[in-house]
Amino acid sequence: CSGRVEVFIGERWGTVCSQGWDLRDAAVVCRELDCGFAFTTRPGAHYSRSIGEVWWRNVGCSGDEFTLDLCERTTNDGVCSHNEDAGVECTKLPAPTLTMQSPFSAYSAGEAVLFTCTAPYWRHPIDFYLYKSGVDTPLVTQRADFRQTRVELTLSDLETSHQGSYSCLYRLQGNPGNSPSSNIINITVEIHTPQIWYNASPTARPGWVNRGQSFNVTCSTQPQYPGGSFQLRLIRPNGTVRHSLPALTPFVTFSFPNAQASNEGYYCCLYKVQFGGRTFVSRESQPLAINVRDPVLSPVLISLLVSGLTFVTATCAILIVAKVYCKRAKKPTELERESRTVDNTYIALTIK
Repeated sequence: CSGRVEVFIGERWGTVCSQGWDLRDAAVVCRELDCGFAFTTRPGAHYSRSIGEVWWRNVGCSGDEFTLDLCERTTNDGVCSHNEDAGVECTKLPAPTLTMQSPFSAYSAGEAVLFTCTAPYWRHPIDFYLYKSGVDTPLVTQRADFRQTRVELTLSDLETSHQGSYSCLYRLQGNPGNSPSSNIINITVEIHTPQIWYNASPTARPGWVNRGQSFNVTCSTQPQYPGGSFQLRLIRPNGTVRHSLPALTPFVTFSFPNAQASNEGYYCCLYKVQFGGRTFVSRESQPLAINVRDPVLSPVLISLLVSGLTFVTATCAILIVAKVYCKRAKKPTELERESRTVDNTYIALTIK
């Protein structure tokens, strides 16, 4: 893919004059011959003099044409000699190399990532582009100075939407085509805030736990951050208590078998993990308030109330039975009432 440029006209091969011959013209030749990109032009019969005709001069391509005969030109008409035969050196552009100046691959929101894209050519000014996988337009574009083969591509003010895969490519000035994409680098931006909830007695009001009963606090996070640990922080008026459990799964449960006043306060979850060469601690979850109270009726009190109610009921029953029995004992029989009536009748005195 390098040599003297010749065109076939009228069953004869002839050359192109190097007057006005530049990299854009050479790019069209390289594309038409499926030789990739134009690395450089070779004017002045660099590849030796031809013995045929000099067909064209003042070739003027924009660089976007697919064949050389689509470009503007003039016939030579004996102006140029073979001492000015145009040449070209084409190349299949190799892919650049993308690296990060930071040894880490995980970042917090607001930080900046400094990439370096390196191309193998230095003869022409180069435009470098940083692409995120799935996004058609480059996130960062940087022009390199002459003879500069690498540039820094800075991705500033990171957000969670910047998380993903990145690659770079370059374009030689005057060549309309881009190089192949570089290797891929993945970055992670911020650790997701864990979720938190708790389980207690079904009879307890939300946010309340009966003293002496058990309750659980569960923390969870996204599954893409394995190998860390969950931290449960209890905020109380007289200090803070911390609990920690390894994250063997994306969620863990902290168990409290005997709720006491010391378990009252605000519970917050956070996730801590070594990732991308750095230690990350997530934001704390929303606080979960838990109050511990004495049950309205304790088992002992219920037992006493039942015993007392049984005693009162039994006493009342005895009194009622006794009262009924006494009334029956005092009430005269029908015979007694008749006897008394007769006796009263005969005992009565008549005064004359």
